[in-house]
Amino acid sequence: MLELSKFKKLIGMAVTDITKDIPLQFALDDVQDVIFNYCNIAELPKGLETTAYRMAIDLYRNESPGEESTPLGTVSTISAGDTSTSFKSPTTEFKDHLLKDYKAQLKRYRKLVF
Repeated sequence: MLELSKFKKLIGMAVTDITKDIPLQFALDDVQDVIFNYCNIAELPKGLETTAYRMAIDLYRNESPGEESTPLGTVSTISAGDTSTSFKSPTTEFKDHLLKDYKAQLKRYRKLVF
């Protein structure tokens, strides 16, 4: 089971600071759901705890749950005449990569379902 206090320490937050507990817990819960669904398991194996914390850190820092506005993504297009700049959505872009970055670790625990 992932611990909120340990997660706070890993992201450099004081354990006594409760101002972001809900978004932090959301990141932990979301990562566990992703792992459970991808691996077809019902509980987090000890060998995946570190990976789960890394995924939660990435999720929390890239998606900023609990914030009213999302950070700008990477630039997708720039036009010179009349100056126009477009950004890719960081949430969409990041969601595609979160699981991909950790698939090697997760595959060892994945169970096939028929």
